[in-house]
Amino acid sequence: MGTLFLALMFGFADLSIADPGTPRAAVFNFELIDTSLEGSVKGINDNETKRLVLISDLLREKLSESGRYEIADISHLQVQIEEAGYLHSCNGCESKIAAQAEAQVAVTGVVQKVSNLILNINVYFHDVESGKLIRSASADIRGNTDESWAHGISWLARNRLLKP
Repeated sequence: MGTLFLALMFGFADLSIADPGTPRAAVFNFELIDTSLEGSVKGINDNETKRLVLISDLLREKLSESGRYEIADISHLQVQIEEAGYLHSCNGCESKIAAQAEAQVAVTGVVQKVSNLILNINVYFHDVESGKLIRSASADIRGNTDESWAHGISWLARNRLLKP
Protein backbone atom coordinates (compact mmCIF):
# COMPACT_ATOMS: atom_id res chain seq x y z
CA MET A 1 0.00 0.00 0.00
CA GLY A 2 1.18 3.50 -0.72
CA THR A 3 2.11 6.00 1.98
CA LEU A 4 -0.72 8.33 0.97
CA PHE A 5 -3.29 5.53 1.21
CA LEU A 6 -2.05 4.48 4.66
CA ALA A 7 -2.06 8.06 5.87
CA LEU A 8 -5.62 8.62 4.69
CA MET A 9 -6.80 5.24 5.97
CA PHE A 10 -5.40 5.68 9.46
CA GLY A 11 -5.63 9.48 9.67
CA PHE A 12 -2.00 10.11 10.51
CA ALA A 13 1.28 11.15 8.97
CA ASP A 14 2.63 14.43 7.87
CA LEU A 15 2.17 14.46 4.11
CA SER A 16 4.73 17.24 3.66
CA ILE A 17 7.65 14.83 3.61
CA ALA A 18 10.81 16.67 2.61
CA ASP A 19 13.21 15.35 0.02
CA PRO A 20 16.03 13.66 1.96
CA GLY A 21 18.51 15.72 -0.08
CA THR A 22 16.97 19.02 1.00
CA PRO A 23 19.17 20.74 3.59
CA ARG A 24 17.54 21.65 6.86
CA ALA A 25 18.11 25.32 7.73
CA ALA A 26 17.93 26.90 11.18
CA VAL A 27 16.92 30.48 10.37
CA PHE A 28 17.56 32.74 13.35
CA ASN A 29 15.86 36.09 13.82
CA PHE A 30 17.65 39.09 12.40
CA GLU A 31 19.60 41.35 14.74
CA LEU A 32 19.93 45.12 14.60
CA ILE A 33 23.14 47.10 14.73
CA ASP A 34 22.00 50.69 15.17
CA THR A 35 24.82 53.13 14.46
CA SER A 36 22.45 56.02 13.84
CA LEU A 37 22.32 59.16 15.94
CA GLU A 38 18.65 58.42 16.59
CA GLY A 39 19.52 55.03 18.09
CA SER A 40 22.15 56.44 20.38
CA VAL A 41 19.75 59.13 21.63
CA LYS A 42 16.38 57.34 21.74
CA GLY A 43 17.43 53.72 22.26
CA ILE A 44 15.48 50.71 21.01
CA ASN A 45 12.71 51.41 18.51
CA ASP A 46 9.74 49.02 18.94
CA ASN A 47 8.83 49.28 15.25
CA GLU A 48 12.31 48.15 14.23
CA THR A 49 12.16 45.25 16.69
CA LYS A 50 8.90 44.14 15.02
CA ARG A 51 10.49 44.55 11.58
CA LEU A 52 13.33 42.21 12.57
CA VAL A 53 10.73 39.50 13.22
CA LEU A 54 8.84 40.44 10.03
CA ILE A 55 11.86 39.94 7.77
CA SER A 56 12.99 36.83 9.66
CA ASP A 57 9.61 35.20 9.08
CA LEU A 58 9.57 36.39 5.48
CA LEU A 59 13.00 34.87 4.83
CA ARG A 60 11.89 31.55 6.35
CA GLU A 61 8.85 31.62 4.09
CA LYS A 62 10.88 32.40 0.94
CA LEU A 63 13.46 29.70 1.66
CA SER A 64 10.77 27.11 2.39
CA GLU A 65 8.66 28.02 -0.66
CA SER A 66 11.70 27.65 -2.89
CA GLY A 67 11.91 23.95 -2.03
CA ARG A 68 15.67 24.33 -1.61
CA TYR A 69 15.54 24.33 2.21
CA GLU A 70 13.52 22.67 4.91
CA ILE A 71 13.11 25.10 7.82
CA ALA A 72 14.11 23.68 11.19
CA ASP A 73 12.03 24.45 14.26
CA ILE A 74 14.29 26.35 16.66
CA SER A 75 11.58 27.56 19.03
CA HIS A 76 12.65 25.06 21.71
CA LEU A 77 16.16 26.57 21.65
CA GLN A 78 15.19 30.10 22.73
CA VAL A 79 17.11 29.88 25.99
CA GLN A 80 20.35 28.97 24.21
CA ILE A 81 19.76 31.66 21.58
CA GLU A 82 19.21 34.33 24.24
CA GLU A 83 22.22 33.17 26.27
CA ALA A 84 24.42 33.41 23.16
CA GLY A 85 23.78 37.14 22.92
CA TYR A 86 24.37 38.60 19.48
CA LEU A 87 24.73 35.74 17.02
CA HIS A 88 26.64 37.96 14.61
CA SER A 89 29.53 38.10 17.08
CA CYS A 90 29.32 34.85 19.07
CA ASN A 91 32.22 33.10 17.33
CA GLY A 92 30.26 30.28 15.70
CA CYS A 93 27.68 29.59 18.38
CA GLU A 94 24.91 29.75 15.74
CA SER A 95 26.21 26.48 14.23
CA LYS A 96 26.24 24.75 17.62
CA ILE A 97 22.68 25.86 18.30
CA ALA A 98 21.55 24.91 14.78
CA ALA A 99 23.04 21.43 15.28
CA GLN A 100 20.66 20.94 18.21
CA ALA A 101 17.81 21.44 15.73
CA GLU A 102 19.41 18.83 13.43
CA ALA A 103 20.03 21.51 10.80
CA GLN A 104 22.76 21.41 8.21
CA VAL A 105 22.71 25.18 7.61
CA ALA A 106 22.61 28.05 10.11
CA VAL A 107 21.17 31.27 8.71
CA THR A 108 21.73 34.55 10.53
CA GLY A 109 21.09 38.12 9.55
CA VAL A 110 21.88 41.64 10.58
CA VAL A 111 20.25 44.94 9.74
CA GLN A 112 22.64 47.84 10.13
CA LYS A 113 20.87 51.14 10.58
CA VAL A 114 22.98 54.09 9.53
CA SER A 115 20.02 56.48 9.61
CA ASN A 116 16.26 56.41 9.03
CA LEU A 117 17.03 56.73 5.34
CA ILE A 118 19.96 54.30 4.97
CA LEU A 119 19.86 50.70 6.19
CA ASN A 120 21.74 47.58 5.14
CA ILE A 121 20.45 44.00 5.34
CA ASN A 122 23.04 41.23 5.56
CA VAL A 123 22.33 37.48 5.47
CA TYR A 124 24.84 34.72 6.25
CA PHE A 125 24.59 30.97 5.63
CA HIS A 126 27.01 28.79 7.61
CA ASP A 127 27.62 25.08 7.22
CA VAL A 128 26.70 23.64 10.62
CA GLU A 129 29.25 20.84 10.60
CA SER A 130 32.29 22.94 9.66
CA GLY A 131 31.07 26.37 10.76
CA LYS A 132 32.30 27.80 7.46
CA LEU A 133 30.50 30.60 5.66
CA ILE A 134 28.91 29.09 2.54
CA ARG A 135 26.83 32.01 1.26
CA SER A 136 26.20 35.62 2.11
CA ALA A 137 24.31 38.50 0.58
CA SER A 138 23.74 42.14 1.32
CA ALA A 139 21.36 44.84 0.18
CA ASP A 140 21.03 48.51 0.96
CA ILE A 141 17.52 49.80 1.47
CA ARG A 142 16.20 53.32 1.62
CA GLY A 143 13.55 54.13 4.17
CA ASN A 144 12.79 52.73 7.58
CA THR A 145 9.35 51.21 6.95
CA ASP A 146 7.79 47.74 7.03
CA GLU A 147 7.48 47.92 3.26
CA SER A 148 11.13 48.83 2.60
CA TRP A 149 12.44 46.12 4.95
CA ALA A 150 10.13 43.47 3.42
CA HIS A 151 11.07 44.56 -0.10
CA GLY A 152 14.76 44.36 0.80
CA ILE A 153 14.62 40.80 2.16
CA SER A 154 12.38 39.64 -0.70
CA TRP A 155 14.83 41.10 -3.21
CA LEU A 156 17.76 39.40 -1.47
CA ALA A 157 16.00 36.03 -1.45
CA ARG A 158 14.96 36.28 -5.09
CA ASN A 159 18.13 37.80 -6.57
CA ARG A 160 20.97 36.60 -4.35
CA LEU A 161 20.15 33.83 -1.90
CA LEU A 162 18.06 31.58 -4.12
CA LYS A 163 19.92 32.14 -7.38
CA PRO A 164 21.72 29.00 -8.54
